Amino acid sequence: MAFRSVGYPLRLHAGSGALDALGEEVRRAGGERAFVICGRTVGRETGLIPRIAGVLDGCLAGVFDEMDKDCSYPAVLAATAAAREAGADLLIAVGGGSVIVGTRAVAVFLGESGDPFELMTQYPEGRPAVSPKLLAPKAPIINVVTTPTTAMNRGGTAIKNDDLDQRMEYFDPKTRPVALFWDDEALLTAPTSLLRSTATTTFTQALQAASLPTGNPLADGDHASAVALALPAIVTAVERPDDPAPRIDLCAAALLVNRAADDHAGQPMARDAIAGAAYALATAIHIRFDRVGQGEATSAVLPTALRHVEVDSGSPQRIAAMLDRPVARDNGAAAAVAADALSEFYERLGMPVRLGQLGIPRREIASIAQETTKNFNANPGDRRPDGVARMEELLQLAW
Repeated sequence: MAFRSVGYPLRLHAGSGALDALGEEVRRAGGERAFVICGRTVGRETGLIPRIAGVLDGCLAGVFDEMDKDCSYPAVLAATAAAREAGADLLIAVGGGSVIVGTRAVAVFLGESGDPFELMTQYPEGRPAVSPKLLAPKAPIINVVTTPTTAMNRGGTAIKNDDLDQRMEYFDPKTRPVALFWDDEALLTAPTSLLRSTATTTFTQALQAASLPTGNPLADGDHASAVALALPAIVTAVERPDDPAPRIDLCAAALLVNRAADDHAGQPMARDAIAGAAYALATAIHIRFDRVGQGEATSAVLPTALRHVEVDSGSPQRIAAMLDRPVARDNGAAAAVAADALSEFYERLGMPVRLGQLGIPRREIASIAQETTKNFNANPGDRRPDGVARMEELLQLAW
């Protein structure tokens, strides 16, 4: 069995008082003018920013607290301008996925001199997508995580631009963080509704990854451990919102999913047609509708994708088994069992399992389907002519 493993330098601090080490990590990374990026809630309704300012002991150059959901292009431009004016030499993201991804975009925009629209991933007609290489040095990034997310230590960036028919996507491994913080106080700032959404995304990603063995024992071991952590932790986190322990377990599950992806680097992504379709649909939905989180969009479409997207990967059987359901040999029967089990689990958490529950008008389905075509993580290769029609069919079935 041949495989390889790729690792990236990262220092992790977790638990009570973890943020006390932030100043040390800033100095280790050579930062003298650290710039914080966060959203309004973290910036104005928690005590995190004053706490960070105290820990940084004079090297906080400024704060931008206007990063929005899905990190819109205008918000990223404003954050970049503020960081540049402050003379930032290190960026600290304090928040969830949108803030963390938006901070990566700021690092790209600060470092690169080219046109952002030329630097982003291109989708030439009839050919695979192309992500330009971003070679300029980038400011180091430290992520203070407030809710579990697999965005926490990746190198890919996708920001929302309402003037385009796609997100602005960038990839640069130099935007991976030099340090991560899972601080009890920071994690407990996320309300249960937000935690439920982000934890659902993390749990689902772990479940899907574990349903597709890679043949790499390091990756497969991390996938199995991620599910073992996420499955009980998501229930406990919702039931005990004042307990930081399950939130840290969910962060660990997200990190393991990412580590497995690195260990499987250079090989086909562990995602079958079911996971690919569900990811593309959920992304299009939560980007289009500000009121819908990624977790809600995922839970509303994945059971339908399980029932109606045919695969020979064995993933439905494995998903059913991980959810403690009898496993049918027949693919169709296994898919139905897995979809029912997953729907019941989502409903137990209080998550939607149909598009109609999200209040999405049925007349929007055609435009949502169109927006699934340019999503590098879902489909970086050739985009089939019948792809939009298939996505529309799945949306109708999910409604």
